[in-house]
Amino acid sequence: MTGIPKNKNAWYWVPLLYFTQGIPYIMVVTVSVIMYKRLGISNADIGLYTSWLYLPWVIKPLWSPFVDLKSTKRNWFLLMQLIISLAFLGIGLTLQTNIFFVTTLACFWMAAFASATHDIAADGYYLIGLTEKKQSFFIGVRSTFYRLAMITGQGLLVILAGFLENQYGDNAKAWSMTMICAAVLMLALTISNFFATPKFESAFSKSLEKPTSFFEVFASFFKKKQIWLGLAFVLTYRLGESQLVKMASPFLLDEKEAGGLALSTEAVGTIYGTVGLIMLSLGGILGGILISRDGLKKWMLPMILALNLPNVLYAILAITKTSSLVAVVGTVVLEQFGYGFGFAAFLMYLIYLAEGASKTSHYAIATGFMALGMMLPGMISGYVQEWLGYGGFFIWVVIAAIPAIILLQFLKYPADYGKKSTVNDG
Repeated sequence: MTGIPKNKNAWYWVPLLYFTQGIPYIMVVTVSVIMYKRLGISNADIGLYTSWLYLPWVIKPLWSPFVDLKSTKRNWFLLMQLIISLAFLGIGLTLQTNIFFVTTLACFWMAAFASATHDIAADGYYLIGLTEKKQSFFIGVRSTFYRLAMITGQGLLVILAGFLENQYGDNAKAWSMTMICAAVLMLALTISNFFATPKFESAFSKSLEKPTSFFEVFASFFKKKQIWLGLAFVLTYRLGESQLVKMASPFLLDEKEAGGLALSTEAVGTIYGTVGLIMLSLGGILGGILISRDGLKKWMLPMILALNLPNVLYAILAITKTSSLVAVVGTVVLEQFGYGFGFAAFLMYLIYLAEGASKTSHYAIATGFMALGMMLPGMISGYVQEWLGYGGFFIWVVIAAIPAIILLQFLKYPADYGKKSTVNDG
């Protein structure tokens, strides 16, 4: 077969593509929370409306066959990157209007749908452009650059917004400029991806396996052994974390009178977006190493505990109302490390659920349920916080870990699943 060989220029396009993939996700899911808090939106509205933004990642399996059948993966993700750039620009240009909440939510929705579609296309391109051996090799590279994108969004862009808040004395103007900068960044990444990504599909598209019937794909997934128990586990694995992630930044930003810690936007950006996300990356790397060495069974319970136990520290911060920056940073460091460490087991279990025929489509369905498990609890998180106060809310977040721990006792999966010899794909 003639054409572009697999693995061509992988060190150029894999880091760039997955860095690009991470930017819109972190902007939609996390940075939107901080922005709306700084613009005076209530915690209840923040929790409800920004959690709805998870919906595209929940339902993306519904249109994933179209990405397979129409055009090429490369064309799809380049188009989605351009749409995301325009969505961020729309947010920046409308933030200083009287109807900013409606217009910016609409633009975030557009970015969310484009980002979910981008995920489908980018992951498909990854499978097309790399041999199976290289897919395994580059899984760590793509994860690292995805997390660097999170540091850029939740860290550097939030720090920029905080700096501009101080410069202008006008939060709306500061965030408007920040979102315009995000749009420019996405456009630059789109252009870079255009030149960096080879046109693999012109060489390999004829040999690709076409998706089976839409209904057959779904039916075969739900016929898997223990699937309903497994999906209940997926939905509850991050029951506490899904609520904490929505209210942690408002807690750090809120005034003392409201039960918060009254930190500046720049401080939150620095703590969560740099130090916190570095620890998240380290936790994820360590988790992956341990699972590949010992298998999933040995580390599943310790990783669930690592994900949830650090949340006790948020309750302590809220109850004591401490002003110690060391205590705040220490809490975020441990929580983010625990999250990265615990999430490694979660991802490996999702891969296990997708095993068998139609693996790519089944993984999309499994990750859709993962997103649903983030969306639904997040929607009520603001109301729960306003009802219980920050102290009571974080205690509830800790209690929310119990269902997954109970379900774990009934799950059956190979003890050595996840070892290098048993899982060799991306």
